[in-house]
Amino acid sequence: MSQTLTGLQFVNAFALKPERFAWFLGAGASASAGIPTGYSMILDFKKRLFCQLTGLKTQEVDGNDSLWIDRINLFFKTHPVLPPSGDPTEYAAAFEAVYPTQEERRLYIENAVKQGSPSFAHKVIGSLLTTGRIPCIFTTNFDHLIETATTVASQLIDTTQRAVLTDAATDNAGRAERCVKESNWPLLAKIHGDFRSVELKNTSDELREQDARMRSILTTVCSRFGLVILGYSGRDASVMQALTDALSQANAFPGGIYWVTPTASTILPAVKEFINKALELKISAHIVESSTFDELAGDIANAIDLPVALRQHIQTSRAGSILQNVPLPIREQRKFPVLRCSAIPILTMPTHARLISINTKITSAHARKLIREAKIKAIVASRGSEVVAFGDDKELSRVFASMGGCLKGTIELNPEKDTWASGLLYEAFLRALCRKKPLKPRLRSRGHSLIISMDRIDDTPEHTAWRKQQLSGLRQAYSTELTGLVPGCNYPFSEGVQLRFDRMSSGWWCIFEPFTNVELPYSELKNNLGNLISTPFSGNSSKTANPSLDWQRERWARRYNQIWSRIIAEWASILAGKEDGYVQALGLKQENGLDAEFQLSPITAWSRPSHEHDYFLRGGR
Repeated sequence: MSQTLTGLQFVNAFALKPERFAWFLGAGASASAGIPTGYSMILDFKKRLFCQLTGLKTQEVDGNDSLWIDRINLFFKTHPVLPPSGDPTEYAAAFEAVYPTQEERRLYIENAVKQGSPSFAHKVIGSLLTTGRIPCIFTTNFDHLIETATTVASQLIDTTQRAVLTDAATDNAGRAERCVKESNWPLLAKIHGDFRSVELKNTSDELREQDARMRSILTTVCSRFGLVILGYSGRDASVMQALTDALSQANAFPGGIYWVTPTASTILPAVKEFINKALELKISAHIVESSTFDELAGDIANAIDLPVALRQHIQTSRAGSILQNVPLPIREQRKFPVLRCSAIPILTMPTHARLISINTKITSAHARKLIREAKIKAIVASRGSEVVAFGDDKELSRVFASMGGCLKGTIELNPEKDTWASGLLYEAFLRALCRKKPLKPRLRSRGHSLIISMDRIDDTPEHTAWRKQQLSGLRQAYSTELTGLVPGCNYPFSEGVQLRFDRMSSGWWCIFEPFTNVELPYSELKNNLGNLISTPFSGNSSKTANPSLDWQRERWARRYNQIWSRIIAEWASILAGKEDGYVQALGLKQENGLDAEFQLSPITAWSRPSHEHDYFLRGGR
């Protein structure tokens, strides 16, 4: 099992003798310099290919919009013209599909690398190269950021202290071979080519046939130095094979292997396999967690002694400190709240539920089915051979009598720790909020919500009047009908809110988000390709086509701050109810069983400025 190090732990080892390590840099190393990452390029390729195959104009598709990204991913999931999302070959396949000729791919890369300039990290690396602290860097990148940073750094020190960088790409691999043979360091080897190279390695075939001479140079260097790998995902099979081949050499990776990644949990299986094989061969191998290249470079710059001119050069490009001294407020903060939050505090909630032992194991779904078939009011959850419930004790005993059901008192509820307790309280909470109100609960695995119930033909005049009175405030806040049929589609819609619990400041909160729910008939629900599917439609679903989507967007587009504030306030009032905020899930009498009772405050959370500022004082105190 590899040891995971922090960035500082790695730097402490690296700074002892940096000349022991070669580096391998991937696309992530150039991200902060303004060069598109492999992921962003994949999104761009998929967007362009999506437009080609659907006939849409690229100007109409926003590749940064999550809805468009979901739609594009769904299209390629159902049209297998590309490898699955996340597949190591996805980049190469998408690139070749959009730009089939090598000349087109070279021009695309040339335009992409023009967007960047050396980052803080590149300036640190350039300073280490020009002072001979790094002997060799391999990179899959096509840009000139390292060469530029090294050239600038070299001009700041005396020629007697300066190490001259040799750069080599796939079309001049002999230069790299000479450097390795003569130990003429430092060397920068671009194993996929330079953006000015005639041949670039981008497609699956090109990467598979990657220059054997470059692979040989990489494996040779790995027998002389340790290797720091940064900004590289391990997607290229040819590179991973070269690194794996290097493991079998005598004295492989004498300084060890350090694979730098933002989080150890995200590394690909190919990387794990490589690290584990190195450990099996008794080669030191570590995972290093560091958020960004700049962050790691900053730690290195602090730990290594560099000439004064280079240290000043690096310091001028270091990001300013986020933490700064600010004057403490000396006057009372502004009285009125600045931001209304769609959250109301849950003042009290159930702490215990009824515990029923049974003589067999049961799932929560099965227990709920038994409750429905018995047509009793109860809320249940399973703990294996025990059932936890809110409801009438006699009725619960009757339902589970065939399983040897026996009431065993109560059990404490801990929703932060136990998922069954969280699920039980969620269902009880939604039922409590809807009880005696014109609302319906919607419990779904992807998130719970409640919506306004629609009028029914058999409603009595008294019920219609009561419903109208209950929803009058909400109707005024929305300034539109709360239920009805979508124009042009005739699908039923209802206003509603999505709900969740959240614990903050030692208390529980009900977080709610207003939305418009649209119901589509099963027989008319189609995906983006026109094929009938059998899953129910949710108004906030991005995985199924919604013919009312434009209508929904337009419905919410003009609801600005004042309208939003009224909507949030009215929903808070409806959710809390009229009984001092007390709501019950079942309405049981205390002597008959155990009910789920909650108390909510109709006062929403507010945010206000923590200090005086002219902007907040422009209207007077």
